[in-house]
Amino acid sequence: MSGPRGEATDGDPESGIHADFRETMAYADYLRLDSLLAAQAPLSDSHDGLLFMVLHQATELWFKLMLHEVAATARLHADEPQQAFKMLARVPPIQAQVIQSWDILSTLKPADYLAFRDRLGRASGLQSRQYRLLEFAMGNKSAEMIRPSAHLPEVASELAQALAHPSLYDEAINLMARRGFTIPESVLGRDFARPYEPQASVEAAWRAVYQDVARHWELYKFAEDLVDVANWF
Repeated sequence: MSGPRGEATDGDPESGIHADFRETMAYADYLRLDSLLAAQAPLSDSHDGLLFMVLHQATELWFKLMLHEVAATARLHADEPQQAFKMLARVPPIQAQVIQSWDILSTLKPADYLAFRDRLGRASGLQSRQYRLLEFAMGNKSAEMIRPSAHLPEVASELAQALAHPSLYDEAINLMARRGFTIPESVLGRDFARPYEPQASVEAAWRAVYQDVARHWELYKFAEDLVDVANWF
């Protein structure tokens, strides 16, 4: 008996699986599993050290994916909002995945953590480059948050550039201006390294969007996507 692609099945779902990878890419090759699985090297013999390291490394991978999607700001700047909507729609489920994963960390009791905490020195999640990049992209701007990376000039420079870059919300306001809403230059050309402060002109523009959703569907959709993303931060 054969399957739709000619594989032998004979009741065994794995009987037709390709098994010779001497001249083709294998699963582990594509995912670079040798490097990935070699990256867990806890600094103590504590049983729980591996849990702590895996969870944080996995979180950083999710951060990497979120930053990849939050690059939607570039799409907005290029006036391609539909692409930005698709990218932003992925962010809340990723955020939910990150938060849910911390349920596993709750199995690490204080005494278990203290068994290896001293081996971490002064290392802290506050030093996460990717988390800071996400914060800045979402509009939580603070130059103070670059200080923990001052010992890494390249990282500090990257964070400084991100700090001065328009946030997702700033790009939303720019999009409103391009769609004909009156937004003062004091808002459009503001210092993006500083936190956004509420502006009456911007609030009036959003009010107009929500009062005529059919006419301003694009902006309405983006506003709702931003709310979904913000709910997880």
